[in-house]
Amino acid sequence: MTVIQSIQNRIYEIRGERVMLDFDLAALYEVPTKALNQAVKRNIKRFPKDFMFQLTAAEWKEVWSQSATTSSEAGSLRSQIVTTSQSSRRSDNTPYAFTEQGVAMLSGILNSDKAIAMNIAIMRAFVEIRKILLLQNDVRQQLQEIKERLGGHDAQLTAIYDAMENLLDEKAAERKWNERPRIGFKQS
Repeated sequence: MTVIQSIQNRIYEIRGERVMLDFDLAALYEVPTKALNQAVKRNIKRFPKDFMFQLTAAEWKEVWSQSATTSSEAGSLRSQIVTTSQSSRRSDNTPYAFTEQGVAMLSGILNSDKAIAMNIAIMRAFVEIRKILLLQNDVRQQLQEIKERLGGHDAQLTAIYDAMENLLDEKAAERKWNERPRIGFKQS
């Protein structure tokens, strides 16, 4: 399970897609990033824009700063990977991002046993994230239903409190009326 958690920490949301970056995939597959990218370029027809895209400089800067901050707080190996990948990259050469389908397509071009095993683990990590998101959506929906019910209950409770106040006011007025000093003649 720690392998899946490690993989989940390397999944980013960029352009509304959950993606993994080329240097993270290369580290997981235990191949150089350059070799991974060359294999992709040799098979570029397998990677349309919805499977793989290159980050802009602004996107890369944001992802790099987030991952460096997160890693330094966690004190994990992740900071070493980010630091080495950043230092070995030229500033104009931003990483490639692979969507879930792009990662699945990588399994067709990387045939080592390590790559196959890691691809299976990555697919499981994506499935786990999808389950978590579905669970979160279900919880959000339940919270919304509870809020709506409570809103209805608030209105009902307010009506009950108002009715009780009116009853108390009527009783107090009746008591005052009955306890008022009488005027007039008393019959004996």
